[in-house]
Amino acid sequence: MPDLRPRFWELPLKELTRKEWEALCDGCGKCCLNKLEDEDTGEVALTNVACRLLDGSTCRCSKYETRHQFVPECIVLTPRTIPKNLYWLPETCAYKLRHRGQPLPDWHPLLTGDPDSVHRAGVSVQDLTVSELDVADDDWEDHIIEEPGT
Repeated sequence: MPDLRPRFWELPLKELTRKEWEALCDGCGKCCLNKLEDEDTGEVALTNVACRLLDGSTCRCSKYETRHQFVPECIVLTPRTIPKNLYWLPETCAYKLRHRGQPLPDWHPLLTGDPDSVHRAGVSVQDLTVSELDVADDDWEDHIIEEPGT
C-alpha cells in the first residue's frame, strides 16, 4: 500500500499517520451498529440496527468524508478519544486491540492483503443489518444480537 510504512499497525497508535490510521480499520461495520446502554449497569448491548449511512453489503459508510453533516453524533476515533470509547467498540476492533497492546487477528485485511477476509471470517455485519430508518427506536430491543466473530 503506497504511503504506508511496513507493519505500521505494530506501532503505537499515536505514531500513525492519518492514512495509516484509516487503514487500520478492518471494515467490519460493527462500530456503525446502534447500541443500547443499560442506565443502571452501564452494560452495552449490540443491535443489528445500523446507522442510516452504513452500506450493509460493503460494511462501509456511504458518506464517510461528510458523515457529520448527516449524523452529527458520529464519533471520531483518535488515539486520544479511544480510552473513553472502549466500552462500545467491538471486541475485534483493531483500534481497541492495538490500544491494549494486542496483535491484529489473523483474518485482518492488513495481514491477509484481502479486504474481504473480514467477511469470510464471519466477523463483519455484512448482510446482517437493518437501517435505523426502518426500525422505530422503541423496537431496538427486539434487534439485540451477539457480536459476530466473538
